[in-house]
Amino acid sequence: MANSTLVDAPPAREVAPQSNPHHAQRWTVLGVLAIAQLMVVLDATVVNIALPTAQTALHFSNNDRQWIVTAYALAFGSLLLLGGRIADLIGRKRTFLIGLAGFAAASALGGAATSFGMLVTARAVQGAFGAVLAPAALALLTTTFTESRERARAFGIYGAIAGAGAAIGLLLGGVLTEFASWRWTMFVNLIFAGAALIGGFLFLHHRPSEDRPKLDLPGTLTVSGGLFALVYGFSHAETAGWASSVTIGFLVVAVVLLTAFVVLQAKGTHPLLPLRIVLDRNRGGAYFAMFTAAVGMFGIFLFLTYYLQQILGYSALRTGVAFLPMVAMLVLSSSVVSTALATRVSPRILVPSGLGLAAVGMFLLTGLTDHSSYTSEVMPATMVSGLGMGMIFASAMSLATLGVAADDAGVGSAAVNTAQQVGGSIGTALLNTIAATAATSYVASHVTASGVSATVLRQAAVHSYVVAFWWSAAIFAGGALVSALLLRSGVPQPDDSQELVLV
Repeated sequence: MANSTLVDAPPAREVAPQSNPHHAQRWTVLGVLAIAQLMVVLDATVVNIALPTAQTALHFSNNDRQWIVTAYALAFGSLLLLGGRIADLIGRKRTFLIGLAGFAAASALGGAATSFGMLVTARAVQGAFGAVLAPAALALLTTTFTESRERARAFGIYGAIAGAGAAIGLLLGGVLTEFASWRWTMFVNLIFAGAALIGGFLFLHHRPSEDRPKLDLPGTLTVSGGLFALVYGFSHAETAGWASSVTIGFLVVAVVLLTAFVVLQAKGTHPLLPLRIVLDRNRGGAYFAMFTAAVGMFGIFLFLTYYLQQILGYSALRTGVAFLPMVAMLVLSSSVVSTALATRVSPRILVPSGLGLAAVGMFLLTGLTDHSSYTSEVMPATMVSGLGMGMIFASAMSLATLGVAADDAGVGSAAVNTAQQVGGSIGTALLNTIAATAATSYVASHVTASGVSATVLRQAAVHSYVVAFWWSAAIFAGGALVSALLLRSGVPQPDDSQELVLV
């Protein structure tokens, strides 16, 4: 990582708060952006709990079921950088509203689906518009809050939503599936999108950049294709294994295309993702922390969901409720970090500490058995993890966008979302594969002359979850070490001499 300053643009005139059209209503703007962010994040999990019911209603197979989740992840992950640059090209407000409207339309289509193909198409379109919406929302937040204390508080709230959204999605999915219909896991987005659209029209202002960047078409094609191949390769590994020719082929294509993308960005005159954004040590460390957090946190959501439902016998709704203590600690931690620590304590301390706490929480979960108690064993571990995740998201999201030139705010914000999305896809595939291998090995070592008993199968499932928790703990711990080496000491501050092109 280059040891550059946090500012990528040359100094310009100081920007007074009154020249920022969002300043007077900045907290209302934060509310609008938070609603949109919550909708995008929870949609990665809200449908999961409803899948069995949707499968029965639309008559599709177990093999097809994964595509309801994968279609969203593929479109979202592969188009984020393009969505970020679109925000830089046509303005953040316009991009934000287009993303909201498209997401709402796709959600309505999915809720009204009469076939598997219609539902998968809707999920892919949701992902595509989510890739347009998410970077625009974060870029708007970045250019609205420039004073250090207020910025820290705003990013604390935004980071809490980013971290808690998946758990909230599980709870909301359980409530809607149990008391309404699986279709409402899609229709509910119309409520979120409608509120954010009204707020966006009323409180956001459009002001185009004076130095509008050109679209880097070769960079767009290589990174979109590379990210698609990467996410698809890891998703395919979940069902077909790492030795599958399709899995290997897509991962090789991903490496080739992403390498080509880096070369193009280094040589291009109008790069899609200027390498100075990524190569700054603090931003690079923040991206790495977000990636690591996304990989590891699937050990919490994915396997703990399995444990609660399959071992403890929880319903979908009760499973969602079981995550609430973790969400509460995440929100509390994020709030404390943003209001009391972010402007006083170096992210080199906060981010690794958050990853370390998350590792401790996962370590506590490795002690679970098929007779463990939620109250005495599961809940304390998730609360510790929640404390750590709040520290990570509050600090890393702010640091990852600090000092990015205003003309690059969209694509700089997209890089944060890309790190999180790709990390989640890799974490799901990697930990699923590890857990499946562990379960198979356990069963094979406990086969008797009479076959495999139900007790052995139950214990094999718990063993596989525990192995996944060990790996998640190791991933968090490794992330803590690397981020401590990457991040610089000291408390970074927004540079008021950098001109912000408002949107």
